[in-house]
Formats: sequence, C-alpha cells, structure tokens
Amino acid sequence: MRVKSISAIRHRKILKRAKGFRQARHTRIQTAKEALVHAGAYAFIGRKLKKRDLRALWIVRLNAAVRACGVSYSKFIAGMKKEKIEIDRKILSQLAVEDPNTIKKVVESAGFKFTKPE
Repeated sequence: MRVKSISAIRHRKILKRAKGFRQARHTRIQTAKEALVHAGAYAFIGRKLKKRDLRALWIVRLNAAVRACGVSYSKFIAGMKKEKIEIDRKILSQLAVEDPNTIKKVVESAGFKFTKPE
C-alpha cells in the first residue's frame, strides 16, 4: 500500500537520492540524510578543487612547451603581460598540445628569441 503522507514523500525522496550508498546509508532515513549532507559538502569542495587541478595541469603543459623554446614559464608569462597579450592559460595549453608551432610564434611575440635548449 502506497502512503501519501508528507513525511513519507520526503523520506522516499531522501532514499531515492541516497541510492547507491553503502550499508545503512541507503536504507535508514536519518543516516541517509546525514550521508547526503556530507555528500553535498564534498561535491561542493570537489567542484572548486577541479578548477584548481585543471589550472595546475594547464600550467604544467604550458611550462613544458615553453621550456622547449628555451624560456621559463614565469618569464614567458611576464613577457606576455609586458607585450599586453591576453591569451589565457587554458587556450595556451591547448595550443601547446595540439600545435607546437603556434606556441613558438607566441613565445616570439612575447619578446623572446627562439633558441633550442641545451
């Protein structure tokens, strides 16, 4: 028999969201509620960490590509700012992976002569 009370509806909603959790977390209302609160907090933090991790990845890729041109990452970024070139790190890292020749041109336009590393 299906119950249509407000609390039963809320409980079903909680248990539906807790599907896939282990042990009592997916069967008991109170523990499921608590698990959902923590899951939400971890998800919020995870979204912030994802942005941080991706930016770090872009910087690592860009550093590797620019060092192949004989320039350090920090000097390259300083040169970009000095020449007022506003290409963000995400796009620069994509260029580094997909088209190394374009990165060489960007390095030259940032005020550096292209030299092979030793």
